[in-house]
Amino acid sequence: MIELILLVNRQGKVRLSKWYKPVKRKDKLRIVREIGSSVIKREKQKLCNFMEWKDKLIVFKRYASLFFVGVIEREDNELLMLETIHHFVETLDGYFGNVCELDIIFNFHKAYFILDELIIAGQLQETSKRKVIQACHAQDLQMEEGKDGKKDDKKGI
Repeated sequence: MIELILLVNRQGKVRLSKWYKPVKRKDKLRIVREIGSSVIKREKQKLCNFMEWKDKLIVFKRYASLFFVGVIEREDNELLMLETIHHFVETLDGYFGNVCELDIIFNFHKAYFILDELIIAGQLQETSKRKVIQACHAQDLQMEEGKDGKKDDKKGI
């Protein structure tokens, strides 16, 4: 089971975090700080993308200026987690068109929506990038229709 998905930039700032296991807020901050610094140090040394941490496995991959990190149980398949991270990045690329850190910062709600379409309760649910992107575009269309409807209501008053 996936316990945590984390996006961290090279300076250690968290850009997105999704917890699939209940953790106290104070512990979350400590865990994110530990994992973020460990991943950044490890990448600078050009080491493997898998790391044991406490009783968990940390799987990470750097894309441009962001580290995509997944924390899984030790018995889980780390290659599957690496592929899930890659699938998430490809889906973000498909939606944003060559996703970058600023896309995540300014459209974090879309990034969370895409992540929620892919992973539910710590398990990969949707393997089709096309279906996830279609769901995002459908949501965008509903938002636009809602905005247009509100504008028309204001004009009528």
